[in-house]
Amino acid sequence: MIASNGQPFLRLHSEDNIALAKQNVPKGTPIVVEGISAPIPTRDAIDLGHKVALNRIEVGQPVRKYGQLIGFASEPIEPGDWIHSHNLSAGDLNLDYAFSSAVPPAPQLIEGRTFMGYRRPNGKAATRNYVAIISTVNCSAATSRLVARQIDSSILADFPNIDGILPITHKGGCAFQYGGEDHEQLSRTLGGFAKHPNIGAYIVIGLGCETGQASYLADTQHLVQLNMPGLKEQTSQPLIMNIQDEGGIQKTVARASAALRELLPSANQVERVPIPVSEILLGTECGGSDGNSGVTANPALGIASDLLVAHGATSCLAETPEIYGGEHLLTRRAISREVGEKLIERIKWWERYTGFFGVKIDNNPSVGNKKGGLTTIYEKSLGAIAKGGSTALKAVYKFAEPITEKGFVVMDTPGYDPVSVTGMVAGGANVVVFTTGRGSCFGCKPVPSIKIATNTPMYERMIDDMDINAGQILEGASVDDVGREIFEKIISVASGEKTKSERQNIGDDEFAPWSIGPTL
Repeated sequence: MIASNGQPFLRLHSEDNIALAKQNVPKGTPIVVEGISAPIPTRDAIDLGHKVALNRIEVGQPVRKYGQLIGFASEPIEPGDWIHSHNLSAGDLNLDYAFSSAVPPAPQLIEGRTFMGYRRPNGKAATRNYVAIISTVNCSAATSRLVARQIDSSILADFPNIDGILPITHKGGCAFQYGGEDHEQLSRTLGGFAKHPNIGAYIVIGLGCETGQASYLADTQHLVQLNMPGLKEQTSQPLIMNIQDEGGIQKTVARASAALRELLPSANQVERVPIPVSEILLGTECGGSDGNSGVTANPALGIASDLLVAHGATSCLAETPEIYGGEHLLTRRAISREVGEKLIERIKWWERYTGFFGVKIDNNPSVGNKKGGLTTIYEKSLGAIAKGGSTALKAVYKFAEPITEKGFVVMDTPGYDPVSVTGMVAGGANVVVFTTGRGSCFGCKPVPSIKIATNTPMYERMIDDMDINAGQILEGASVDDVGREIFEKIISVASGEKTKSERQNIGDDEFAPWSIGPTL
């Protein structure tokens, strides 16, 4: 990063023809950054996180940030001009993937560091301990929530090691092809949550006539209550109830709540023990991003990701539409050509998928993203990729596939935060770090979500929701130091420290399986 201390603008790379505003600045403010011989007065007011031109850019010429192409001028741009959607468009890229041409060496393994987690009977490491009610279909969602309400705080007070009763409900489960891609993906997602180490016990509730049958879920996902202390695999089949078979909602609620009460004592029989940091599986997410996301919070999270990998752990990058335009940086880091080509296959799938509906991937930056200074999907993606740090890309997974590889990996998910995090949690993520510039208030039970603010004004405005302020980087703190702060917070939260979203009991409504096909 090339920056000028004490100045309101920074230039991120010597090849950039733009600078970034570190604060709101009025028209006429001089731009003083390294590589510019004389101050350039701004021709517009420039908001925090937005871009300003450092030289004249003709129509069709590239605009660069991070030393990378983020789009092309759609009209002539003068030095000092504000650069945004009115004069910058995505255009088409011709990327050189150079598969595995710059694979980083494996970091020296750091051993001995632990966190205080729950060791499950099947050997998995948990950071929380929930009891879940898993709905196979939207038609059983209300019933599942009614069951959860039967186990109120007065009952849970007798079971202090249980973090809560979690109804896992959704809007799907029917009207798709039996055994088809949507059916398999939903089963994989529900199964990933049922088998997640942070779920200490669970029951399954269906309606009875849905396409997504509970029996199909149990059979294809090999569901057993292995997380329950004292239960053996051959006697620990999950309890499945169908409302139609039980005789209606009231009878189902009565039987299910009674079954939960019987599960609580066993689910409570856990205690935190030292577990190697290598068993942390981190899900990384950015939402409500702004022009600072790729400058502060995401690179700092990338440092934390590298530290986890050095400790033998796993860090997962997701949101394939927000890799688009920057995928060439990942293919170079792919441990093998096969891994790199698997990522590109997913990119091509997204091009076909969005094209089928007449949508462009560049439609991705949201209204809030653009207000925060992000203009094109390429700019957004280049900043988002920074969450993945700098180590070799070890594997690429489909949505909600179990993550088994150690190191830095990618999971194919949409960019929409609840869906993306749902996929990573189903894949086994036991901690999530979520960066935000606009102020996303996200929780994702049964996994703790750490919020990282990209800028100080938002952090101070939303202090009750943000766990760490990466905006201090714009004020002189180093990316490395903030990255280490995030790393230490991950270990502390994995050990039981409540995140701010957990303190507010956020996370019951963010389970969002990805449906990719038609609703029949």
